[in-house]
Amino acid sequence: MDKKDLFAAFDGFSQNLMETLAEAEALKKQVQDLVEQNAALRLENSKLRDRLSQFSQLEESESGNKGISSRKENLENIYEDGFHICTFFYGQRRENNEDCAFCMELLYRE
Repeated sequence: MDKKDLFAAFDGFSQNLMETLAEAEALKKQVQDLVEQNAALRLENSKLRDRLSQFSQLEESESGNKGISSRKENLENIYEDGFHICTFFYGQRRENNEDCAFCMELLYRE
C-alpha cells in the first residue's frame, strides 16, 4: 500500500468517524428531549392522580345514592345511544336498537 492510498484510507476513516459522531450527538439530543418530556409527563400524571383522588374522596363524602343514580344515568345514556351495557356484549352496538334482556335487567334491578 503506498502513501497515497494510506492517506485516502485515513481520510475515509476520519470522515466515517465524523459522521458517526454527528449521529451519536443527534441521538444524544433526542434521548435528552425524551427524558425531559418523560419527566414532565410523570409530573403531570402525578398531579392528575392527586386531583382524581381529591374528586374520588369528594364523591365518596357526598351521599352514596347520588353517586349510584349518576352511574345509573350514565348507563341509561349509553344504552339509549344504541350500545349494550350488559357484561355479555358491553360496548357493542345494538342491532336495530332492539332491546337486550341482559341490559334491561341491569338497568331496572333494584
